Amino acid sequence: MIDALRITVPCEQLMRLLAELVAQKANRGDMITLRGDLGAGKTTFARYLIRSLLGSDEAEVPSPTFTLVQSYDTARFEVRHFDLYRISGPDELDELGFHETNDCLTLVEWPERAEGHLGTSRFDILIEDTMDDAATVRQVTITATEIAQFRLNRLAAADEFLRAHFSAADLGGIRIAYLQGDASTRGYARIKEGTGSRLLMDMPKMPDGPIIRDGKSYSEIAHLAEDARPFVAIARELRKAGLSAPRIDAFDAARGMALIEDLGDAVFASAMASGVPQAELWQAAADVLVHLRCHPAPVVAGTECDVAHPIPAYDADVMHAELDLLPEWYWPHANGRAIADDERARFHHVWAPFIAEVATSPANPATRAWVLRDFHSPNLIWLPDRTGIARIGVIDFQDAQIGHPAYDLVSLALDARLDVPRALHDALIDQYCTAAARMDAEFDGDAFRRAAAILGAQRNTKILGIFTRLSARDGKHGYLRHIPRIKQYLGWCLEHPELAPLRSWYDQSLQDARERPDLN
Repeated sequence: MIDALRITVPCEQLMRLLAELVAQKANRGDMITLRGDLGAGKTTFARYLIRSLLGSDEAEVPSPTFTLVQSYDTARFEVRHFDLYRISGPDELDELGFHETNDCLTLVEWPERAEGHLGTSRFDILIEDTMDDAATVRQVTITATEIAQFRLNRLAAADEFLRAHFSAADLGGIRIAYLQGDASTRGYARIKEGTGSRLLMDMPKMPDGPIIRDGKSYSEIAHLAEDARPFVAIARELRKAGLSAPRIDAFDAARGMALIEDLGDAVFASAMASGVPQAELWQAAADVLVHLRCHPAPVVAGTECDVAHPIPAYDADVMHAELDLLPEWYWPHANGRAIADDERARFHHVWAPFIAEVATSPANPATRAWVLRDFHSPNLIWLPDRTGIARIGVIDFQDAQIGHPAYDLVSLALDARLDVPRALHDALIDQYCTAAARMDAEFDGDAFRRAAAILGAQRNTKILGIFTRLSARDGKHGYLRHIPRIKQYLGWCLEHPELAPLRSWYDQSLQDARERPDLN
């Protein structure tokens, strides 16, 4: 952890770049104070930061010297820019609405006028003129309160990484644009260089969560990536197999930073919005999974580089830990009470033989294929200028494991974020089975379909728990809107006649949930 980030800024272009970096790490509810003498560049810094958040170099961002406060609506949050130089006392802060900014990003010039009234989630930025080789340059010092300290450290890591991989001249020519993330701890920014772009991936090493079983956290049991090494190693393996995974141009394991290929913004939802038929996209993605049948996952990924990563097994322990997300999170949300111990035990007892059938096992070669884990629309990018399987860009695979090939197919065919019609779901299963049978005379289509039903039920059970947890624990309530879709998919999977014991448990144990209109 650092106490302060100190950066020498010799030119206006690098001041703009620093403001764009700070904009990447700003959150709703933050306060950014700007200190320095008259003419130090506080308003200039604020203008660059606001324009970055607005996504426009031409946006009008006047100084609030006379208005005292200016407001801006950005795609991420409202921004309020205060200049307190002319206020005479704290009473005037209330008149300006200074204390009504918890849901905004607040920029404050002359914060000395509001000491004792500054936010607790705060970046403090001091801009000073100094001499460097007989020339006047600006020295910027950034500190943070405890709540924002982690993000200050990530800001420092990004700054150090960029300075290590770009010359001073090149740094002055790049621009940084924010990219919206998802539920993970990773962050991305688009680095614009001339007419091209690459992505800056920020994936810090994360500590394990609380112990839940056998002295291990959930992330340990589920084999979730805890730093950027697995992403880099697996990306290289997938590229060797012919997939359009991002090219890795630079990687710093210690800082958790990577510079990677920019595959663009045409994730499946965007491609559909631009007119590409859903069936064309999903069928092309299913072809990628068929192709992977000929390229099984190695025991260790990235052996040809310095990020060797043993690929874990998607085994019964992982699957049961994922299943437990339903009784832990969705059950109380749906039924209004905590699940009893005997009911939880019966849940796992009913699931046990099905999990034993599809979990990775040394005795069963059918369960030793790639499982990319989240092979669905938010992580699939349409690349129409490429051919064959390369038309599908693949991201978010750092948690890949070795398991049953049906898992990724049901991730695709039962997409958690977008409606997949039942007819398309069935067609994708047929497409895969037909192609696999042509490739392998011993392929058992009936067994594969049964496995797909089991894994589809397991995955959607897990997702019910995850989406509820994101709402209840993390305040990300938007995920609840997907629950009706997930429940529908779960119902499709439980229609398989050989899954009757599972269907019986869900019918009996989530009876109350079906009567809750807010969950349907």
